[in-house]
Amino acid sequence: MCGICGIFNLDGEPVPHGHIKSMADELAHRGPDDEGHYIDVNIALGHRRLSILDLSPAGHQPMSSEDGRIILIYNGEIYNHLELKVELEALGYQFRSRTDTEVLLKGYEAWGLDVIEKLNGMFAFALWDSPTRTLYLVRDRFGIKPLYWTKVGKTFIFASEIKAILTHPKVSTQLNPEALNEYFTFQNLFRYHTLFKGINLLQAASIRWISEREGDLKRRTWWDYDFTNRDEGMSEEEAESETLRLFRQAVIRQLMSDVPVGSYLSGGMDSGSIVAVTATQIPRLSTFTCGFDLSSVTGREANFDERREAESISCHFKTEHYQQVVNASDVSWALPNVIWHLEDLRLGMCYPNFYVSRLASKFVKVCLSGAGGDELYAGYPWRYYRVFDAIGRDHYLRQYYEFWQRLVSDQDKPKLFTEDLWRYVRDKDTFRTFSRVFTFNEGLKYDSPEEHIANSLYFEIKTFLAGLFVVGDKLSMAHGLEERVPFLDNDLVDFAQRIPIRHKLANLEKINRFNENETRKLRRYKAFGEGKNVLRNAMSSLLPEEILNRRKQGFSAPDESWYRGEALDYLKAILLNKRAAYRDFLNPRFVADIIDKHVAGKNNYRLLLWSFLCFEWWCKIFLDGVRPDSMDAR
Repeated sequence: MCGICGIFNLDGEPVPHGHIKSMADELAHRGPDDEGHYIDVNIALGHRRLSILDLSPAGHQPMSSEDGRIILIYNGEIYNHLELKVELEALGYQFRSRTDTEVLLKGYEAWGLDVIEKLNGMFAFALWDSPTRTLYLVRDRFGIKPLYWTKVGKTFIFASEIKAILTHPKVSTQLNPEALNEYFTFQNLFRYHTLFKGINLLQAASIRWISEREGDLKRRTWWDYDFTNRDEGMSEEEAESETLRLFRQAVIRQLMSDVPVGSYLSGGMDSGSIVAVTATQIPRLSTFTCGFDLSSVTGREANFDERREAESISCHFKTEHYQQVVNASDVSWALPNVIWHLEDLRLGMCYPNFYVSRLASKFVKVCLSGAGGDELYAGYPWRYYRVFDAIGRDHYLRQYYEFWQRLVSDQDKPKLFTEDLWRYVRDKDTFRTFSRVFTFNEGLKYDSPEEHIANSLYFEIKTFLAGLFVVGDKLSMAHGLEERVPFLDNDLVDFAQRIPIRHKLANLEKINRFNENETRKLRRYKAFGEGKNVLRNAMSSLLPEEILNRRKQGFSAPDESWYRGEALDYLKAILLNKRAAYRDFLNPRFVADIIDKHVAGKNNYRLLLWSFLCFEWWCKIFLDGVRPDSMDAR
């Protein structure tokens, strides 16, 4: 795991060494072990290395081919690199290191860009083909590793993180109003732009290239999720046994490392299953949990602390277990640094991720995460059932769009934004942005409940999980920690997409027979299980029954209660400040009204309040230029 960056002046202007050095320095937290630069007049590449495989200088980057014609900078892990190395050796290639970087480099020499489709792993890389004077940027099929880019005049700039791009003197920091509108609708971005005007996220499973001769940026995608080719003849037994086999294979594949490997551990099935397999391979495995101080918490959030369940799993598998306890005041200390590292605002409360990653980084350099299990195996049934009775495509999209307006509804946006900003974005249709996600797969159908659920899986894995990957990468790499996701293994994903919906969601036939005119349908739907049926049965040989049957609990702090109590003073101090930076874009009266309604218990606005806090710190840090290390976070 590393940080990469580069500058390509298409007009032939030489790149000053100081420019690429400044970009790489801004990525030092991603790669504290080594630094390297390559400059060839108008092209410059920078690399910061976090040494995971082959810790020797042989893994130094940028890495060049033996004839010096191909230069590679690479961030990620290729889990099948040893198999590919055998293929390449059979073709006559020789290796001077044990790195997957060299396998990728020689793979390009042997197969060209076709090498990408052979890779099983997470990666983002840039490759300079000197003979053709062409720069290629590539991102893994799932989009686990980030890569951002911008083009200013005749200068093309890219990096693993936006903050590195911002160091270039030609780049100015401006807010992207369309992205802000999208963020305050979905608490996510469904297009590949960012809050930074002109700076984009490279699409997952895509290649972008630009040549000195042509100067135009080109793109092609080489893979996409597809839940439409389900094998309806597959039995439950086959689905369960093959899921277990491929899951074991995926976890063991992702244990390759020359440094210590640990695992996050909640009280749930996904991380517990990873620990179950990993503990058979790593004696005295280190595991890490984040819990919460619930002394002032009431209601449903009183069950948000999973430390007891995590300890139970740890004891069962004899792991060396560490815990981080977060309290209501911790958000104020962490938030400036969280936003500095996250930059690309996504999803809900993520400061617990920041704390547990920091904890893990004190003991290991690689940590396994359970992300992806819910999206592959239908772990959010209360979402799917909202569109279960949809009639046709338009009805489905409208119903699902209503649910995914997580923060501010379309009718409230004139009150949210300042008059100037609303005048700019009012014609930017976020429903069209939402609907566009479904157009990437022309095979989607909308004629049955099963198809609606399959479409929902497709949407959520391309959007919600993609947001989780941004959060996971940025907040783990903030501490020089590599986060791996065993559920996102090529073979496991390919098989999981083929499993019939009826095996993933229990009692699907009974739900099909519901009278859609009856009241309280959603409550009835929830009584039919929590999804991931086939995964739960597959893991029955790995985990204790009480873990398998435990009600699903998301990884979230009890912020609803804290924002009404212990954290309320902080909330008001930041958001009701008359000099707050967000006031240039958001209406402070709307913000104050949301705080009042939340405190009064009229609604639970914890997600929106979190996003207000995040955006305020984003404005301070990136628009006002206040670095976290110079802030009083309180």
